Amino acid sequence: MFYQIWATLLYLYGILLNSIYQCPEFSQLTTQEVDGKEFPEPHLGQWYFIAGAAPTKEELATFDTVDNIVFNMATGSAPTQLQLRATIRTKNGLCVPRKWVYHLTEGSTYLRTEGRPDMKTKLFSSSCPGGIMLKESGQGYQRFLLYNRSPHPPEKCVEEFQSLTSCLDSKAFLLTPRNQ
Repeated sequence: MFYQIWATLLYLYGILLNSIYQCPEFSQLTTQEVDGKEFPEPHLGQWYFIAGAAPTKEELATFDTVDNIVFNMATGSAPTQLQLRATIRTKNGLCVPRKWVYHLTEGSTYLRTEGRPDMKTKLFSSSCPGGIMLKESGQGYQRFLLYNRSPHPPEKCVEEFQSLTSCLDSKAFLLTPRNQ
């Protein structure tokens, strides 16, 4: 009898907790289409790296020394290529340029990174104005990254990103300082 009452109380507590702390619906993760006709037009131009989330801190360790990153996305030399150039400002003030090429994969929602065959990048729309979310996965890691057209998007955007990614088992969260 005691166990039935205890089980019922736990069940009711679970329902109450779930109604208070609801995770956003996974349907909010709308994949951006990767096709040669409409993509990449809306994604070309300048982007600021805002935040990252992953299941573990190790998967975000690449960004530990970063103060801010500005990306410029441009069309590549072939219709199925995108050129990405980044200027990475580290917390100690150094500026590190990087560049790489994404390949559009026909019939897939993934972008492939040239020189990194294990890495997949998937684009998702963001409810945040001027925002986009990426899911990067590779051999032994998975992380979500938030980008925005503005270096300082509304706080609500970062909060929504953190809430959504925590529901997707991302326990580690990193917000770039963007001080320099």
